[in-house]
Amino acid sequence: MPRNFLFKHEMKFRGIYYLFFRGEKYYCNLCNHGLRRFIPVTDGDKLCPRCGSLSRNRRLFELLQNGYLKNDFTLLDFSPSRSLYRMLKGNININYIPTDFAGEFLADHHYDITNIDLPDQSIDLIICYHILEHIDKDSIAISELHRVLKMDGTCIIQTPFKDGDIYEDPMIHTPGERLEHFGQADHVRLYSVQGLRKRLSLAGFQVEIREFIEKADNKFGFKELEYILLAHKTL
Repeated sequence: MPRNFLFKHEMKFRGIYYLFFRGEKYYCNLCNHGLRRFIPVTDGDKLCPRCGSLSRNRRLFELLQNGYLKNDFTLLDFSPSRSLYRMLKGNININYIPTDFAGEFLADHHYDITNIDLPDQSIDLIICYHILEHIDKDSIAISELHRVLKMDGTCIIQTPFKDGDIYEDPMIHTPGERLEHFGQADHVRLYSVQGLRKRLSLAGFQVEIREFIEKADNKFGFKELEYILLAHKTL
């Protein structure tokens, strides 16, 4: 089926599919539905059959609800998940700006993260989830995030992480090589938590590292270990 057709009717299909997973043992905080189980996917993640959220989407939404999602905020969201897009798009209390440069996600804008077509200090909150590992010139992208963010604003950032140092090599450039070295054909590096923190700090951000540890059978299907970086603009 065409992707646009599936996107348009996704929730109708999922509503029927959900009937086979309805229960009370687990719970999706994005769609507010109880589940007897999540759907395991190939990388070990847990997918909600009702809204399609992954564990990182549910964790992000919990974080947003605990102090970061405020009325009259302008929120810039890069390549949002469909589950989060639907939730935030329906929130009339915020100015939600979803963007996707390649047109592969549900979005209303197509900003280039290395040259964001927005005024300086115009955004209260930015979601930059699993974006920077795709960007060749990540230092320019990070500078742009800092530029458009208002003073005292925050950029919520996550990428795949590894131990040790950042791993990148401009000589690794074919899809096959990138898949082998970085885990995905369109990734250009693997960050470490401290390596990304340092790059964000060099751009002027004050960086807070959040570490989340959960039991494997936690009710919300969160990852057992997860890091999120909160980059605050204070200068």
